[in-house]
Amino acid sequence: MSMFETTTTTKVVRQVAFLPLVGIIFFSVSGGAYSLEALVSASGPGLALLLLVLVPAIYGIPIAAITTELSTAIPAEGGTYEWMKRSVGGFWAFQAGILRWINSWVDMAIYPVLFASYFSTLVPVVGEGEVVFFSFGPFQLDLHWVAGVVLVIIPMALLNIRGAKSVGDSALLFSVFALLPLLIVAGLGIWRLIQDGTNPFVPFMADGESPGAAITIGLSVVMWCYCGFDRVGLIAGEIKNPGKTIPKAMVVSMIVIIATYALPLIGALAIPGWEEWYAGSFSDVAAVLGGPWLAMFVTIGALFCSIGLYSSLLMSSARTPFVLSRDRWLTPVLARQSRRTGSPVVSIIVCSVIYAFFTLGSFVDLVVLDVFLINILLLMNLVALIALRIKQPTLARPTKLPWGWWGIALVGVPLVASILFLMYLQWLDYGLFAFVILAATLGASVIAYFPARWYQRRHQEPALEPDDSLAAAPRG
Repeated sequence: MSMFETTTTTKVVRQVAFLPLVGIIFFSVSGGAYSLEALVSASGPGLALLLLVLVPAIYGIPIAAITTELSTAIPAEGGTYEWMKRSVGGFWAFQAGILRWINSWVDMAIYPVLFASYFSTLVPVVGEGEVVFFSFGPFQLDLHWVAGVVLVIIPMALLNIRGAKSVGDSALLFSVFALLPLLIVAGLGIWRLIQDGTNPFVPFMADGESPGAAITIGLSVVMWCYCGFDRVGLIAGEIKNPGKTIPKAMVVSMIVIIATYALPLIGALAIPGWEEWYAGSFSDVAAVLGGPWLAMFVTIGALFCSIGLYSSLLMSSARTPFVLSRDRWLTPVLARQSRRTGSPVVSIIVCSVIYAFFTLGSFVDLVVLDVFLINILLLMNLVALIALRIKQPTLARPTKLPWGWWGIALVGVPLVASILFLMYLQWLDYGLFAFVILAATLGASVIAYFPARWYQRRHQEPALEPDDSLAAAPRG
């Protein structure tokens, strides 16, 4: 039976176990310390390392805690969409789903381009603009784009069609290749720090930067590094024993992510010159610590980081149009699944085509939309958490935030404060443009609801219902 043979009646299969889920979470959030070098040069060694350890308490851990309660209470595909549907109704659920999908168009275009950029250091002819086939306005079809599509988008689409188990298993393999070179850098560097008696936290801040500016720059970067934990909810219907697996995987992933951010940077600080670091400086540091072989190994690790990020994020991103189609907000074609693996084949293919299109052009300014939408969705998760506590107090919650409303406040207040701070930073960086593009996107999403609702009413009930039987029974 071919994995491309599809059906509309296959139930979602729970096939992702604990360790593969750790790999998927790792790449949904992090991928390692690649590109974090610029954080040190902007904020200073001590402040950068301190923020990487402290920010999870006000941003990453609240996101993970909220996601864990919701995804174990309602272990179905869809994440924010499904939680909003259960808590506040169809209108807000549709907004969550469509905004999540739009967000992925911009976000997912980053990783094939990142891969091609790293690949061009090994094969210079693949560099951006080196071999151009044609260009039109902001669009440019060159060998750089072809490399991203042929080496990332197409093979990772095929991997995802093979099923969630294949994505999870491969995430573990990709993580080994992505992390091993950075762990070697960390080990060699920390050993040199000990031998030289160097304190990597000194100086605390970069010279010439005011404390306010250094902290602001550092927070904006580090908060971005911890914002992907809620993607677990998008694939909760495919996780084995979610009530136990999700919380354990969240804890382990958080520890791994913090460690793999901080340790390579600490090791790299054994080599002078952090003031000039940029995204990609790990290769330069590796060349000094271990020689050309280690520099090349770091570059190869960055390639696997880009692949792992794209593959894991494609898995969760493709579930959004799948659940919207399942509930008949969109054409039922997008709900077709592989008979053999249960993967949403059509949704994966359509998403891949869209992402390939967005890698074709220069949409740098749309990154501001990415930041806004991610954090709006995080606020929706908090709303769903509170609404479900009020409306369904007896809902079985295998991993419930402790201390009642005080517990919710403990995670909710710092999360909301962090999000408001990030939005303020977008205003400083982009001005009115940031809010114009956000308003246009939100307005289009609201308008899109009405024809989508009309379409939904005219079609039969969805053929595939979410499998959340583990959370169906209220507590007696």
